[in-house]
Amino acid sequence: MSAVASIEVKGWCPGALRPMLSGDGLIVRIRPFCGAFSLEQARGLADLARRLGNGHIDLTRRANLQLRGLVEERLPELHAALGKLDLIDPDAETEATRNLMVAPLAGLDPVEKRDVRPIARAIAEGLATDKRLRALPAKFGLLVDGAGTVSIAAERADIALLAIDAGITLGLDTPAGTQWLGAVSPDAAAAAALLAARAFLDAAGPATRLRMRSLPADGVAQVVATLMPMLRPCEVARSTAGRMLGALGAAVGVAAPFGRLEAEQLRRLSSLAEESGATELRLSPWRTVYFGARDAAAARQAVEAARFVGLIVDTDDPLLKIEACPGAPDCKSSSVDARGDARQLAALASAHGYDGSIHVSGCAKGCARSAPSELVLVGKAGRYRLVRNATTRGPVERIIGTDEFPALFEGSRDG
Repeated sequence: MSAVASIEVKGWCPGALRPMLSGDGLIVRIRPFCGAFSLEQARGLADLARRLGNGHIDLTRRANLQLRGLVEERLPELHAALGKLDLIDPDAETEATRNLMVAPLAGLDPVEKRDVRPIARAIAEGLATDKRLRALPAKFGLLVDGAGTVSIAAERADIALLAIDAGITLGLDTPAGTQWLGAVSPDAAAAAALLAARAFLDAAGPATRLRMRSLPADGVAQVVATLMPMLRPCEVARSTAGRMLGALGAAVGVAAPFGRLEAEQLRRLSSLAEESGATELRLSPWRTVYFGARDAAAARQAVEAARFVGLIVDTDDPLLKIEACPGAPDCKSSSVDARGDARQLAALASAHGYDGSIHVSGCAKGCARSAPSELVLVGKAGRYRLVRNATTRGPVERIIGTDEFPALFEGSRDG
């Protein structure tokens, strides 16, 4: 069996060492170490996307970056280049386990309760060295947040750590969201998170594809019982912070339309970040990129430069209200141009004053968004299944074509 044939299996996320075949070639996912790429690494990835791929780069919901359009014959060249950039793991199993999101302004945010990067580094080291954790499901993920201006604490992760006044609180994902169990000292936080991962494996059993939120009640109770001796009661305020763009004091946040960067955009973004005084680019689960600046004036200047490059710098930009996967022809599972149609929907929604969430998916897998949206369009045989207030697998109201898009927003301005 060829290497390409062996990587067509679905139900997992691609990696640098285990690419996934799509409609435009192989997809290679690059996981940043602790949420950040150095500017040298970012420029190197832009060059690899241009030389070895089709120039398209996707930012993912798991705060990773994907190169598209690669071919099997040039994978050795890719791996050698990633090795020189210090962006490759020793094996595919280690790579697949390293699913860790870190608050994108960690260490840069003056209002954060704690710089959580040391905790994230300790977790990353534990995930890489504890061979038992390689049995974790492919999409099992952890999150570390400092409770700052740009917080990712409201995002879903199987195990979450959040800085609070009393230390670090640990939470587990449930069908209703994160359940915060109790607090530990910052020095014990990484050990507690890794213990939670091992406790999950004990509860789920071998070769599991379950996630923390899908454990049966007795399994959850087993995980909690393992953790409770380490934890003390605490109060946790629900985070309302999230994606913010533009100048953020001495930091900058920018977004790519539907998470798609071109190689030249990434190269230019790296250059303007360096001119602003930054040393790295930070990724986030909102398909946005953050970087520091020497001062507020440099941040404002970088925002205008990013706008010129074609990036989104306004939090209220209409394109940010829509989630859309690449669609056809990039993805062979899709029969519709999801992102092209999403642009049309964004213009219509803005013109009609529609302020609800929209998800355009090339197929029922819903790769761009797993949470429900108010308006969902799911590609099928060149048309769309219309779903409301659900995920892509919700009940279908009817089948529509792109010519019926305007009717979806009639009466929106008046409520």
